[in-house]
Amino acid sequence: MAEKTKEYVDKVVSVNRVTKVTKGGKRFSFSAFVVSGDQQGRVGMGIGKSREVSSAIAKATAKARKSMIAISLRDTTVPYNVLGKHGASKVIICSAYKGTGVIAGGVMRKVMEVVGIKDVLAKSLGSTCGLNVVKATFNALSKCRSAEYLAKLRGKTVKQITKE
Repeated sequence: MAEKTKEYVDKVVSVNRVTKVTKGGKRFSFSAFVVSGDQQGRVGMGIGKSREVSSAIAKATAKARKSMIAISLRDTTVPYNVLGKHGASKVIICSAYKGTGVIAGGVMRKVMEVVGIKDVLAKSLGSTCGLNVVKATFNALSKCRSAEYLAKLRGKTVKQITKE
């Protein structure tokens, strides 16, 4: 039997050196933050800690792949404008026409790339802490619902609720 292997794209958001001071001196370890996705609407994030950078990234990648969530997309963009919050971070994600590209800053751009969103306008407000911005982005993207789902919920056809 031929096994289907999923192709995942992993992006390292940050790697931090952490110091633990003990009686015998300082102990250094590393913390890695990774977002992973299949570029078809599934995305996850993970944090890994280890004494070496490579194993911290490997742990974070494994956690990201285990914690994947599905995002509803419309072609290469989000179905409608959404707002997400986490802590002091706020993100605004707006749908865009085909050919616009990913207009997003910092860590939000990495999340959009691994999800598979190719046309989007996004703005980060408030705190710029990478972890909080990514969580706010996940919060916003998880609010997106497909046109079919919304039409069924409202008792209308897809054509009635979409602009096209």
